[in-house]
Amino acid sequence: MFERYTEKARRVIFFARYEASQFGSPYIETEHLLLGVIREDKALTNRFLRAPGAVEAIRKQIEEQTMVREKVSTSVDLPLSNENKRVLAYAAEEAALLSHKHIGTEHLLLGILREEKCFAAAILNEHGVRISSAREILRDSGEPLADRPSPGPGSWLHRYTASLTKEDVSVPLVGRSNEILRLTQVLGRATKNCAVLVGDDGVGKHSIVAGLANQIEEGDAPPFLANKTITALDLAGILSAAAAQPDAVSKHLPRWLTADQESVFFMDEMFEILARPAGPGTPDAAEVLKPLLLAKRIQCVGAATPRVYVRAMKRHRWLARCFSKIEVRPASEEETLQVLQGMKSYLETFHSVIYAEGVLDHAIRCTVDHVKDRQLPDKALDLVDEAAAYVKTHQPGLPEEIKELRKKIHHLKGRMESCIANHEFEKARLYSDDERKAREKLAALETKHQINPGLAGVVTREAIEAVLASWLGVPLETIRKSGGQPPKA
Repeated sequence: MFERYTEKARRVIFFARYEASQFGSPYIETEHLLLGVIREDKALTNRFLRAPGAVEAIRKQIEEQTMVREKVSTSVDLPLSNENKRVLAYAAEEAALLSHKHIGTEHLLLGILREEKCFAAAILNEHGVRISSAREILRDSGEPLADRPSPGPGSWLHRYTASLTKEDVSVPLVGRSNEILRLTQVLGRATKNCAVLVGDDGVGKHSIVAGLANQIEEGDAPPFLANKTITALDLAGILSAAAAQPDAVSKHLPRWLTADQESVFFMDEMFEILARPAGPGTPDAAEVLKPLLLAKRIQCVGAATPRVYVRAMKRHRWLARCFSKIEVRPASEEETLQVLQGMKSYLETFHSVIYAEGVLDHAIRCTVDHVKDRQLPDKALDLVDEAAAYVKTHQPGLPEEIKELRKKIHHLKGRMESCIANHEFEKARLYSDDERKAREKLAALETKHQINPGLAGVVTREAIEAVLASWLGVPLETIRKSGGQPPKA
């Protein structure tokens, strides 16, 4: 039953089972599930229960309003109450509506709130948590939740779309304000109001589209775009999937695209697909898109290299009646340095590293001198990203006792999950206690050996050069001899 649940969600069910046994309840009730959520996912809980002592107050309230009976042995397999069964069904619906493969703690919380008359929902409501505000908080904080329904007749198409408006745009758009402004103006036109971004690989075409999506999300876009969503559409994936059912594209895709008037579709590979003949058994994308675009029934943004753009325009001259061209030049070294500086904090957090002084300058100089087939800022960003991964991979050896303890924690965690899956809750509780003690011992050992578990290392010039040498397949000494002056900040 719980195969689709995330690790945290399964632990919530386990702790809900444990709470029910401690109260002597013959069923696992919604309040027990709520206690499980509070105990297992403190980060999620803190988003909603910000008042000091709120969590303790909820536990006290449950204890005061619950009839406490003789404790039930944790080896007894307690059933879910009818209310809780509905809560789990609602949680599954929340995940299914979003095409999420797994059910997480956030879905369980929404499931509790949807069972409006249950004890747990009443408690949350008393603390100011409502289903509408919960959705809003999760949406604003970047949780993968959305209200957009999946397409009707062609619901399989939903697997090939993603809303860029709700993405976290992590790459700073330094020096791209003119391109974003031009893209905005094109989308506001009466004619040729579809755009194609033309530039070499690596110049940041996708980032410009994501930048406009971010402006819409933050309320900085003009009124005519305020209620729009930038939706990435995997046209190549759709055509490939539809090869086995060619009628699906001709029938369902136009109907779905035209039904969604709030979306501007970003078709990254559209011009590349149109630049070549349709393959055997593959639906012809031009036949589907041409009537929709010429009639202005949909609005979209494409991206292409100069060569692909010319080929597509020669094959399909009607594209010139629909698309306005926006040229995207490579970033300068100075602009690239600003991009890397803007990305520095994100990369350091992701990789658990720090970048040494001057490393970003050195990465730019190295790629300018040695990587001739790609453009800035992409090639420099790839280099500093992989250099951080290189540092993580080449960490100095850890003391043997720390290695063994980490293995033990991994083993205990696996055994606990296995017990939960087999409904052996008493054993699972014991493994959970052992895991907690092992983690406490590990923390003490890391302090003793002055090991910072949150820091993998320092990215140096040597790391940059080592990665570049592996890219190019040349001796490391060749890179080091080249030297080079860093760009000015």
